[in-house]
Parts: sequence; structure tokens; C-alpha cells
Amino acid sequence: MPGRPRDPDLERRLLAAAWSLLQSRGYDALTLTKVAAEADAHRTDVYRRWSSKAQLVVDVLAEHLPPVSDRDTGTLLGDLRAVVHDLAASWSSSWVDGLMGLTADLHHDPDAELAFRTMAVGRGEPLRNAIVRATERGEIGSPPDLSLIGDLVEGPMMHRRMLGRQPLTPDYLNSLADLAHGVLTGTAVVL
Repeated sequence: MPGRPRDPDLERRLLAAAWSLLQSRGYDALTLTKVAAEADAHRTDVYRRWSSKAQLVVDVLAEHLPPVSDRDTGTLLGDLRAVVHDLAASWSSSWVDGLMGLTADLHHDPDAELAFRTMAVGRGEPLRNAIVRATERGEIGSPPDLSLIGDLVEGPMMHRRMLGRQPLTPDYLNSLADLAHGVLTGTAVVL
């Protein structure tokens, strides 16, 4: 006898409940039991779909993070600014404060870690595409290690937001994009 079919409405309710809890209470306070209660579901409904909090939160982030658009502005600098501002929408969210707890839990959950890395690679695709377009337009020579550029762009946002507890202002984001542009084009000014 086949198993019970999945209920897409229940799964949406569970993901929405987890997103709400993540935003309002943070990662550390989120439990699978609280998600079930918030979604008016049974604990077994949650545990049948996710065996750990980390797995659930990775799926929630994949579903709810603001998208990083892949628009061609016609210039590398324009593309970098667009990507940086889109990434900042995620890094400026209230749930980011609990990200350290998630990253710690990922080390103990290989399936969740793989899903998180896959999501991160997908979110980095617009930046990689911007660099490929810039190379094709002749704005830059052969591109450097693309993962290094991702770290160069996103690392300062993460540091400023999580460790410095400072906002990601438009001026800061534009300066970050300008710096990445200078590094990629070889025009960065060293102070």
C-alpha cells in the first residue's frame, strides 16, 4: 500500500511558520515543535519532512530569501552595484543575527550543509554572470577565481552586519561595489 501523498498546503504552512519564527525570534529560539504549533500542525508533520532544525531553516531560506537578480546593466560597475544591493537585502534582515547558530549546526548535519552550499552557489550565480559579461565586453581580462570575488563582495557585508552590528547603507554598498570593480579592473587605489 503506497504512503500518504504529501500535502503541499501543509508544507507551505510549515515553511511560512518557520520563516515567521525565524524572523521574530531568531534561529536559536526556533524549534521544530514551535514550528508545528505555529502552523497548527502535528510535530510528526514537521519531523516527517525535516530531521533537523538546520535542514528546515535551509529550506526556509531557499524559499524566502530576497532574490539576487541577474540583470545586465551594460557595465561591470552597474552589475556589481545591482548584485551588492540585492545581497544586502538578505544581510540586512533580522534573522541574520542567528546565522552563526545555523552555521554551527550545519557542521553536524551533512545533508543540511550540502543544501546550504547549493543554495549559496545558486545565489552567487548573478555575480559570476556579471563577471563573465564584463570579460566578454572587454572590461576586464581573464576573470580571477570567481569564488574569491564572491568572498570579496559578500564577506564585508557579513562582517559589517554580524560583527560590527552596523547597517548596510546605500553609500557603504556603493563603495563596496566600487572597490570590487577597482580590484577586477586593476584600477583600485591602495591607501
